[in-house]
Amino acid sequence: MHLVFATSNAHKTEEVAAILGGAWQVEDLRAHPGVTLDEETGDTFEANAIIKAVSGSRALPGLLVLADDSGLEVDVLGGAPGVRSARYAGETANAADNRVKLKQELAKKAQHTRFSGRFRCCMVLARDGEVLHTTHGSVEGHLITDEQGGGGFGYDPLFIPEGFSDTFGLLPAETKNQLSHRARALAAMKEPLASLA
Repeated sequence: MHLVFATSNAHKTEEVAAILGGAWQVEDLRAHPGVTLDEETGDTFEANAIIKAVSGSRALPGLLVLADDSGLEVDVLGGAPGVRSARYAGETANAADNRVKLKQELAKKAQHTRFSGRFRCCMVLARDGEVLHTTHGSVEGHLITDEQGGGGFGYDPLFIPEGFSDTFGLLPAETKNQLSHRARALAAMKEPLASLA
């Protein structure tokens, strides 16, 4: 079965393909360079995932389009960076810039000894501009201020999931793919996907 993941982020696409397994041929917007998604103007992960899935599926008639919006919420920062996770340090920021900003913000909260937080993900499946299914996933943990590990992407080197002593940047991909927010949202999406296969 053919699925288009509405992203140009190769890391995310590899993660989704690994979790879904060989029954699905997963490609992303790099295979459809003419497609541009509508601007993410939502103030929730679900709103932004819907914008991406609906606009992507309108541009690719007949194809199943999966979109996700995800991010990091840090309790001591009032839930920031939240929906602005990818642009936390500015519109042109990269992952390293965002981690620098997060470490700076946490340093201002030095009176706290533990920075609890979570990764959240919302996934939306659409076809021909119509939302077919929506799922959510999250993983609780805490943030550290010294990066550990070069694996994963985004904020992974700063996030230690609950029940582990290593960051997502150090944990093997197989482990992360079982417990990440994206893995949990995608696991909930497997049944709806199977019903369309």
